[in-house]
Amino acid sequence: MENLTCPAYNAAETLCRTYEEVMAQRIVDQVIIVDDASTDQTNRIARTLPHTLVCTHPENLGSGANQKTCYRLAREQGADIVIMVHPDCQYTPLLIPAMASLIGNGLYHRVLGSRILGNYALKGGMPVWKYVSNRFLTLVENLLIGAKLSEYHTGYRAFSRSLLERLPLAENSDDFVFDNQMLAQIAWLGYTIAEVSCPTKYFPEASSINFRRSVTYGFGCLGTALAFRLAKMGILHSRRFPPVRPT
Repeated sequence: MENLTCPAYNAAETLCRTYEEVMAQRIVDQVIIVDDASTDQTNRIARTLPHTLVCTHPENLGSGANQKTCYRLAREQGADIVIMVHPDCQYTPLLIPAMASLIGNGLYHRVLGSRILGNYALKGGMPVWKYVSNRFLTLVENLLIGAKLSEYHTGYRAFSRSLLERLPLAENSDDFVFDNQMLAQIAWLGYTIAEVSCPTKYFPEASSINFRRSVTYGFGCLGTALAFRLAKMGILHSRRFPPVRPT
């Protein structure tokens, strides 16, 4: 069973378009939308969509908390493959079959849709300052974590159920750095992370964070990578990076 999770916040203008493109791929069994206390019509629209489970947070808890709910519900619904995409039409759902195939065939447990591979980030309109920040953070993170990813900051991700069940997600932040902490945990467990080249579009309705929150996020990413390295060296003991048990 394949579930697609949408952590949504004020996505009324793009939610239906994203849903239609997702379902047009004909492989998603159920869509899970978690509305993080939107102030627009996101919740009302979500409840009109077929084959969709909708959960609403009574107050805005943050991107990380939203995803924690998404992944918990996906496991409860019996999903074998879980794909997460933001409902803002920034990432194309056309890649869903390819990402699901890599997991369903047992090649990988984790697949990222990378905006950097193929130079799609700048072509799609990513602001130059965000592109430069992305490349710098990714360089430092690769050095500290020991991976070779093209980026750590994409919002398009696919997982196997078995991997999600191993991750201590409750130990992660409720804010945007949750995504980064999740990748560090996957690397900690020794999983190979696959990437596929993903065209993206930037436009006014697409989700984004402002410069101040981007700076906070950047320092959070660097802190996560440093914590990973210190834990590997035995200097830091963290519940976010518990002793690894055999797969």
